[in-house]
Amino acid sequence: MKATEQTLRKYAKLAIHTGVNIQKGQALLINAPIEGVEFVRYVVEEAYNAGAENVQIDWSDDVISRLKFENEPMKVLEHFPEWRVQKMNEHVEKGGAVLSVYGPNPELLKGIDPQKPAAASKAAGQALEKYRSFMMNDRVQWSIVAIPTQGWVKKVYPDLSVEEGTEQLWEQIFKIVRVDKEDPIAEWAKHNETLRKAREVLNAKQYKKLIYSAPGTDLTIELPENHIWHGGSAKAETGATFNPNMPTEEVFTMPHKDRINGTVRSTKPLNYHGNLIENFSLTFKDGKVVDYTAEAGYETLKQLLDTDEGSKSLGEVALVPHTSPVSQANVVFFNTLFDENASCHLALGEAYPTNIKDGAKLSKEELNERGANTSLNHEDFMIGSAELDIDAETKDGKIEPIFRKGNWAIDLG
Repeated sequence: MKATEQTLRKYAKLAIHTGVNIQKGQALLINAPIEGVEFVRYVVEEAYNAGAENVQIDWSDDVISRLKFENEPMKVLEHFPEWRVQKMNEHVEKGGAVLSVYGPNPELLKGIDPQKPAAASKAAGQALEKYRSFMMNDRVQWSIVAIPTQGWVKKVYPDLSVEEGTEQLWEQIFKIVRVDKEDPIAEWAKHNETLRKAREVLNAKQYKKLIYSAPGTDLTIELPENHIWHGGSAKAETGATFNPNMPTEEVFTMPHKDRINGTVRSTKPLNYHGNLIENFSLTFKDGKVVDYTAEAGYETLKQLLDTDEGSKSLGEVALVPHTSPVSQANVVFFNTLFDENASCHLALGEAYPTNIKDGAKLSKEELNERGANTSLNHEDFMIGSAELDIDAETKDGKIEPIFRKGNWAIDLG
């Protein structure tokens, strides 16, 4: 399926109605690369057709971003502009939705001192804590959708011309997010129902512990009492149902931040701040990373882990069958939005408060007491494969297989 006006409009409609599910009279903030201007125009048009008001665009550009990190001194990178904080906070405080159009270059900052993007990320994380909390707690609708960009295309399809690679990547995106179907919105409704059934089975089980086993992985993760599995669609305080990630194939919950032990090995590259971390391994003791290795991107991994104390622990555990459509595409996307939906994964950093009973109503101190991790980061990394087995320990100490050879081993209805 090619990126024609018809298919791009179809995708834009899906992003607005199933992604953020914009409501009449609601404001919308769109974060997007300038390479996506054609698609974004269709998104804006669709948003206005749905009754949106005050649609704003925050554009980004890879060339300018690279120039910034090449030329700006640390004192500038360590400061996040107050006017941007005010703008973004005001948007979500007034109930505005947020749509991110995503197509990062996995090697954008290759060769740049990793301390520079790390400093800029930390400054943004601290300044935008309130803004991020609106999304981490599902207080407003938010969603992420992907489009091909030149840097991303070159990394995924290095042997093709940019034009051929772009066409191939569009075809993969359309298939994975179901735009190739006659009625993508209806297909997503069915998909969300499938994920709802899976999370309900897991929520009823209330497993005490997950035990991971694969080449290079021997890891035990305990789950907090009254944890909640989510997946697929979510419901905002506005009452609107939305899909935070498109694609999504996962069900996920929070681990207990102090009860993680063992070693886990990555199965796909992690794109972090325009640099790739590849074939890395993390060893945990009592919830903290105490040792780590990486075949590539070691210094970038170090910067990630050193962001704050919470970056050394986990905030998310997600289950994705190896048979997912993203996995079956048999493509390494070098893009977390896609790769995390091809593979079971974990996240270093912040936990979603909504993954524990009444979590959105709890203070940071209360969340901490219940085992929820706090951090400026939330970075998913992939650990799934056709060799991954996962067992679960029930409340009464029984061991049940839930994944075998990368796929579900329990009845999800």
